[in-house]
Amino acid sequence: MLKKLGLLSVSVAAAFAMHGVDININDKDLEVGAHLDMGQFNDTVEPNTVFLGARYLKGNEDHGDFTKNDHAYYELNFLMKKEVSNSGLSLGLGVKANYTQAKIGTSTRDFTSIPLGVEAGYRLPIDTTVPLYLGGSVYYAPEVLCMNDAKNFLEYRVNFDVEIIQNGRITLGYRSLDTNYDISGTTVDKNYNRSAYVGFKFQF
Repeated sequence: MLKKLGLLSVSVAAAFAMHGVDININDKDLEVGAHLDMGQFNDTVEPNTVFLGARYLKGNEDHGDFTKNDHAYYELNFLMKKEVSNSGLSLGLGVKANYTQAKIGTSTRDFTSIPLGVEAGYRLPIDTTVPLYLGGSVYYAPEVLCMNDAKNFLEYRVNFDVEIIQNGRITLGYRSLDTNYDISGTTVDKNYNRSAYVGFKFQF
C-alpha cells in the first residue's frame, strides 16, 4: 500500500514537471533554447523549480555593433525558481556560461563569461479566454567573471506570452546582449544583439 502511494505521489509530481523548448525569430536573427526540469530525473528535487538548459543565437550585424557578424552566441544555463505564495509571481536566481567570437580590427577575439542573474515571471490576474504572462531577466558578469578577451557582460530580456493551447505559448520579446571586450587594456564596447522577436514556447 505504501509503495503504491509512493508511486502515485511520484507520478503526480512528474505531471507538473515541465521541460521546455523555445524558438525566437525576427527578419534577421534566429534563437533556439531548451531546458530540462531536473524534478523529472531526481525525486528529491521539487518539480518546476530547478532547470538546466542551453541556448543558441545567430545574431545579424544589423541588430548589433558589428560591421560583419559571422559568429554565433552559445550558452549553458542553470536556474532555480519558486512561485511566491500561489500569487502567480515566480522569482528565480540563475547562472550562465556563454561564449562567442568577434572580429575586432584584424583579429578574431574570444569572449567567455559566467554571468549571474535574476528572472521573474507573472501570470496576469485577468479573466481572459487564454492565460497571459509577463516575464523578464537581467544577467551581469563583471570582469572577475570574464575570461579570454572579455571585459564584462550584460544581458536583459522582457517578454509577453499568450498561452493559446495548453503548454504552448506565443511570445513577443526584446533582448539586449552587451559583450564588452578588453583589447590590450582598452575596453571595446560591442553589443552582440539588440532586437525584438516573436516566437513559440513549448512545455512537456
